[in-house]
Amino acid sequence: MKIHHLNCGSVRTIEPTYAALRPAPAVNHCLLIETPADGLVLVETGLGLGDVRDPAGTLGTEWVEMAGPALDEEETALRQVARLGYAPSDVRHILLTHLDVDHSGGLPDFPDAQVHVLASELDAARSEAPSFRYRPAHWSHEPQWVTYGTESDEQWFGFTALRPKGLGPEFRLVPLGGHTAGHTGIAVQDGDRWLLHCGDAYYYHREVGPLKETHPLLDFVQTTSQVHRELRLGTRARLRELLRDHGGRVEIFSAHDPWELARYTGGAGEGAAG
Repeated sequence: MKIHHLNCGSVRTIEPTYAALRPAPAVNHCLLIETPADGLVLVETGLGLGDVRDPAGTLGTEWVEMAGPALDEEETALRQVARLGYAPSDVRHILLTHLDVDHSGGLPDFPDAQVHVLASELDAARSEAPSFRYRPAHWSHEPQWVTYGTESDEQWFGFTALRPKGLGPEFRLVPLGGHTAGHTGIAVQDGDRWLLHCGDAYYYHREVGPLKETHPLLDFVQTTSQVHRELRLGTRARLRELLRDHGGRVEIFSAHDPWELARYTGGAGEGAAG
């Protein structure tokens, strides 16, 4: 199994809170996973071709003004999949942390994929859209939804875990509540370690480190977009404990921190472990 870390949509440039790092555009951190039996698995989709070509119509003018996306077609998951020599139909499964506009924009580019999401998230998106958060253009093609409740007897490092249907034991949905109605992390086993894509459970790497330091701009974004403050803060506290107790076996990262992405791809964020 081979894991690619992709940026599927640069947005507004942000400043780090310490001098070891350089300013960098915030990202939409996605994973593309080549599996031996289940084709390509995409974790998150970032911004898609439709967003690049008609941002006001698909993303909404308010979101575009707020986020300042680069709208670069070459950053879309579709183009990056093609550069690796694959066709859109080779992406058989998409695992989403949630359906916010910048996480689901690439769904129309992979109409043949099964799309795995918590049922409570899909219900919220359908009932609230169109809104600043949820844009129905991203699922007007009627994706092949595969939905999940949050009840499970399975545990993953102390968290409730769900096994995505049709995928092997290397994948888990790990509900991480607070940001949206049905927000989940996505765990992927990579050899003897696990990667946990935390979506928007936190926004800045230092939040889950020993300093517990937030980023002024990113913290404003996450506090104004949360649906349940206490649940979000509790989730973040549990992620800190996960790193403290199991940091040798689990790596975590969030969706938009460019310095976390650079740990896997190199570049401006080198040294972002602080």
